[in-house]
Parts: sequence; structure tokens; C-alpha cells
Amino acid sequence: MRMLVTGGAGFIGANFVHLTTRTRPDVHITVLDALTYAGNRASLDPVADHITFVHGDITDAALVDRLVAETDLVVHFAAESHNDNSLGDPWPFVHTNIIGTTTLLQAVRTHDVRYHHISTDEVYGDLELDDPARFTETTPYNPSSPYSSTKASSDLLVRAWTRSFGVRATLSNCSNNYGPYQHVEKFIPRQITNVLTGARPKLYGAGLNVRDWIHVDDHNTAVWTIIDKGTLGQTYLIGADGETDNRTVVETILELCGHDTNDYDHVTDRPGHDLRYAIDSTRLRTELGWTPTYTDFRAGLTATIDWYRTNENWWSTKKTETESAYLTAGERVGVTRIRRS
Repeated sequence: MRMLVTGGAGFIGANFVHLTTRTRPDVHITVLDALTYAGNRASLDPVADHITFVHGDITDAALVDRLVAETDLVVHFAAESHNDNSLGDPWPFVHTNIIGTTTLLQAVRTHDVRYHHISTDEVYGDLELDDPARFTETTPYNPSSPYSSTKASSDLLVRAWTRSFGVRATLSNCSNNYGPYQHVEKFIPRQITNVLTGARPKLYGAGLNVRDWIHVDDHNTAVWTIIDKGTLGQTYLIGADGETDNRTVVETILELCGHDTNDYDHVTDRPGHDLRYAIDSTRLRTELGWTPTYTDFRAGLTATIDWYRTNENWWSTKKTETESAYLTAGERVGVTRIRRS
């Protein structure tokens, strides 16, 4: 099989490439990545001899058409994905997530190539903290940020190209990922690397917002399950029952690193900060037989901390740039406090 992975130098994409080279040696992988600030060619160093790397943009129609014409399967990870950045400048999100996805869809339509689209649970908006409901495949879209609205747009484009033009596609919407090779701007690696560099972790608002955490390897095994067994035109939600509020995540990281669990700062909350995400992955589990491996969040978090501790050379430069960006954006410490029992 010849497979094109877009965004394969990013966090989830790179881990998908690693997983595929380990478990499917018969698959020839071409990675297409623009190597924006969030892409890192070094993430692919361990598998560099087993893949073909192309430095390019998914909005480059001629390049995309040429690569897709030589491909049996496209797995589309490439996206602008950081909510904070989308609030500051939405245009890169429109460019990559909407125009880039359209460019890929036109190419797979032309060459009749199987396509799998990676998306997020953030397209559904959020849930109340005390609401027992979880997102399902039929939950209406209600995105809150420029990031999630452009991902919702890309999902709808895939559905339209499938219905109107017969594109052979499946879609997946996943909950929040964690694991190795994640950019230090994101919540969990930022807090881990703060602790490792002697800085205090930073918590938006009171830290009561809930995310449904899943280890990146579980996400990627689910993607392969959908590619192998999924029904064309269907959407599958990927989640591992990992609902945890942000305060607990920060305090657990501090505990696992041997620090006082109160040793963090509250900072200005993100505008429009979603309250809670929660995934119901029943369709994926019952229809396709997928189950997660990392069912113990603490164990997965311990392994992730160990990876960042032993791979400082991968993240140290990005760390300096990221913290400077947060300061420039006006992140303020000490604006929210919570009563502790």
C-alpha cells in the first residue's frame, strides 16, 4: 500500500507514522508537511530511512495532485490546531484547515483515492460540567473558536464531497491527545516542561474545565481500525473515557514529578474557554471492535513525563519561544484563585 500522510511531522501525525512503520512494514509512507512552527522534522528521525518526506503545503494544488496520483490512501492530519493562536490570528486556520482540505478533496476525487479525515471533538462545542451527556456522531456542530469552526468546516466539506462526488472517505473526531512529540505550547507538555525547567505550571482560570484525554497511540490504533473496517461515509468518535479537569491534570503532573501539588499559578482564562468535552465511542467499539490500551491516565502521564525528561534536546528551543509568545500575548498570573479545603 502507498500511503500519503499529511502533517506527518506534527504531533499526532508523527506518532501515526511511527506506529505504522512498526506494525505495517508493507505500507510505503510519504509524509507531506509544511514544517510550520508546530511541525518538526526531528520527530521523524527514528523512521527517516523507512519513509519519503516531502516539504510542501497542502494548499499547493499541483503538488498535492501529483502526490495523490501516486497514492492508494490519504490520511489527513495536517491542521492548524492551537486554540490560543486562532484567537490571535484566524487566517492561518482558514488557509490550512479549509483551503487545504478542499485541495486534498479535489485531488482524491480526481484520482479516486481512499481518504481518511482526522478531526476533533471541539467541533461539537462544549458540555456543562454537571451534564451526564457525551458527544456522539449525531451531536450537532456548535464550534466555539476560530480553530474549531475551521475544523467543523473541513468536516462538512468531506461529507459534501462524499455525498456529491462519491469520494471514498471516512472521518474521525477525537478527544484531547497526549503523549510524546507534542509541541510544548499544548496544555500537558507545557506543564511538564515548566516543572522540568523549574518554572511553575500555568492553569487557566480556576482549572475546572474538563477534557477527555486519550493517549496518542490509542488514537492512532483507532484510526487504523477505521481505515481497515470502517464504513465509507461514516464518522467515528474516538475516546478512551479519560475525563479529567485541568486542575487535576496539573496537580497530578506535580505529584508524579515529586513536587508540591499546590505549586502552580492561575492565569487569565482563555476567551470563550469550552467547559467540558466528553466522547461516547460506542460505535467505534461495538461496530469495529476497537479498545484503548492506555486506560490508566496516571500511567500514561508517567510515561509522557519520562519521555519529555529524556528528550530535552527535542523541546528546549521550542520552550523558550513558546513562553516568550505567552508573555507577548499578555498572559497574567494571579487573576483567579480558588478556595482549598
